[in-house]
Amino acid sequence: MWHDILLVVLGLVVGLVIGFFVARTLMKKYMKKNPPINEKMIEAMMSSMGRKPSQKQVRQIMNQMNRYM
Repeated sequence: MWHDILLVVLGLVVGLVIGFFVARTLMKKYMKKNPPINEKMIEAMMSSMGRKPSQKQVRQIMNQMNRYM
């Protein structure tokens, strides 16, 4: 009886670990294809704060965001 319960719990734990890594990989791939923010959005955000961003600043921000994805 304890043997059966142990196998069920072990199966759940292994399934959760595998599911986590599969979901993480799929989300990274999706975010790389469809980034949540682009250069035009960054320009609009900085303009709304009263700054006119240069192209270099926009590229730096995009590089920082891509580094953490």
